[in-house]
Amino acid sequence: MVSTLKDRFYIALSLLVSVFLIGVLGFRFIADYSWLNAIYMTIITLSTVGYGEAQPLEGEAKVFAIILILASLAIIGFSISVITEYILERSNPKLRQKKRMHKIISTLEDHVIICGYGRNGKEVARKLKTHNKPFVVIEHIKEIVERYQGLDVPIIHGNAIDDEVLKDAKIYKAKYLISALPEDADNLFIVLSARQMNKDLKIISRASKPSSYRKLRLAGADNVIMPDKIGGDHMASLVVVPDLVEFLDNLSLVGKGSVNIEELPSEKLTLGKANQSILDLNVRALTGCTIIGYKNPDGKYTVNPAAKQQLEPDSKVIVLGSADQIEKLNKLYHISASFD
Repeated sequence: MVSTLKDRFYIALSLLVSVFLIGVLGFRFIADYSWLNAIYMTIITLSTVGYGEAQPLEGEAKVFAIILILASLAIIGFSISVITEYILERSNPKLRQKKRMHKIISTLEDHVIICGYGRNGKEVARKLKTHNKPFVVIEHIKEIVERYQGLDVPIIHGNAIDDEVLKDAKIYKAKYLISALPEDADNLFIVLSARQMNKDLKIISRASKPSSYRKLRLAGADNVIMPDKIGGDHMASLVVVPDLVEFLDNLSLVGKGSVNIEELPSEKLTLGKANQSILDLNVRALTGCTIIGYKNPDGKYTVNPAAKQQLEPDSKVIVLGSADQIEKLNKLYHISASFD
């Protein structure tokens, strides 16, 4: 299967050269033409200009000419369409970028769908990109799509309320959907549609009004975030407990010298072994990281779990450490993603 237009372009050129060489050799040795006449006959046959024969064709030579004409019609038709498309795409960077984005989106699995590329959507995308988490953005404002399409942001122009647009974003293969539109009614509609289309999807929605919180949860959102409330709480906390807030802010930073909190599947740390406890993992001695939380298969969290805590299948552990320590942990247990 040819994957790119460039590949098809080279195949088209190869077919044209091949059919030309076959025509020249056929007329030269089957019809017993001179080299010049063989080239002449091949060119007028492939171009279908309708000039007369260089010399009369008989028997096998006529059969060869018929086969060459039929083959050349198909090959030239294919080649002209591919070469024309290639030239148009090369002369139109936006079209080329759009096709490249469609190719990237077509390969996505277990990805995140971000509905809306405003302030919240951009911050979500930035964070996901930092953690190498695959995502695709749905944005209905054409100017925004054109502005960011060339910046390696997989973005689809359309309204996320439309089921067909969600299908284009491969919602059936997505793992998360984040609805970050400014209007609660739009977020509610998206949550309803997304939940119907993918029962296993983890849905996170933005809400502006407290009255929308319960409606979004009932519609199928797993988490509802109110940015204004979080921002107000954060600013008030900077007055009440400034040092604690500053410390918690550092936990979300990414880079050398910063501190990270990671949530990891217990199967990664136990390496498939059964009946393992936190003490058996010996994570702190091996990597310097500290296990500060445990999430059982039912979703219940335990803060600062005991060393004897047994790790159940499908559970997760929350690990605290510096960037270097987290990197060492990932390498030791062959963990490729920051989160699942």
